[in-house]
Amino acid sequence: MPRQLHLSAALDSPGRFDAAHFTDLARLAERATLDFVTLDDSYTPEPRRLDALATFARLAPVTHGLGLVPTVTTTHTEPFHTSIAVNTLDWVSEGRAGWLVGVSDTEAEARAFGRRGTAPAETLWAEAADAADAASRLWDSWEDDAEIRDTATGRFVDRAKLHHIDFEGPYFSVRGPSITPRPPQGRPVVAVTVAAADLAPDADPGGRARVATAARHADVVLLDAPDRATRLTAATELRLRGGEALRILARIPVALTTAAATAALLTEATEGGGGVDGFHLVPADPARDLAVLADHVVPALRERGLFRTGYTGRTLRDRLGLARPASRYASAATTPAGTGTSTAETSTTEPPGTETSAAGTPTRPAATAEVPR
Repeated sequence: MPRQLHLSAALDSPGRFDAAHFTDLARLAERATLDFVTLDDSYTPEPRRLDALATFARLAPVTHGLGLVPTVTTTHTEPFHTSIAVNTLDWVSEGRAGWLVGVSDTEAEARAFGRRGTAPAETLWAEAADAADAASRLWDSWEDDAEIRDTATGRFVDRAKLHHIDFEGPYFSVRGPSITPRPPQGRPVVAVTVAAADLAPDADPGGRARVATAARHADVVLLDAPDRATRLTAATELRLRGGEALRILARIPVALTTAAATAALLTEATEGGGGVDGFHLVPADPARDLAVLADHVVPALRERGLFRTGYTGRTLRDRLGLARPASRYASAATTPAGTGTSTAETSTTEPPGTETSAAGTPTRPAATAEVPR
């Protein structure tokens, strides 16, 4: 039996602000049983767009199998806040969230915050790696069974199963733990867009830094390549750097305006992706192109045994064939019943992510202290 493809699509719709538009697109994508959808985002004033993560939080209750992977920039933001936001999306979608890591490299975005100027691309992507590392540790900072909800004793959590991460990186210092329980997926799926040119021997420093971030932290790479041969070379190199578990989807623009265009896409998908696991489609007109995909392309792929007939598994990791990672901080021994301290047991117990003074008095949130550049 032929290996089945993974398919995803971008819902980018600059200038659209109505919930119905994005709901309709998500339902089309779900009708096609796509693995996930993405939504671009930035802090630039143009093109005008909705916040990607908030938009997908709105779509979570009206979808059931579709993965939701918004772009969230790591520039001008803090990894503690990013980790909580993506974790929340994972909870409200019941394990279908991801994070498409982005950076902000324009003067306009820097001026909007007024905290710092622009930085070279290699610095921004090194900072993104730091943020992704911290976020992953924060997702692990609650063990899976940290919530006990013991009404008899009034204990909500077993404090022995919440962990300070004490992260110290080049760009961020994060104490933790998170204020949100561990995500349903353990860690939401992390995606990074990479161009084949980023892997070339003469790649610029920004491209090399982006590849390094993807190889170390990504579960999924969206790969831009001009042709199948280049795609194969790039995918092979990415697997050498990121491991065989890395899912690589070729990122291709589509405009399904004619039967010939639809046939060309079907041929591309049927003949093999050049070393990749599937395709991430970037529609010129999402409403039109997703309808063609659901009504014509996907049924044809199913007839050839190349695509699923329905959703299996519960989470986005399940759909992608990715294992659920264990918490790196999980206790080796089980905490005996009746031990541990609840955050609500005494008035002096500080909330997660709060530093205390020598006297034990809460002083300041330490979760997002940024090391000065």
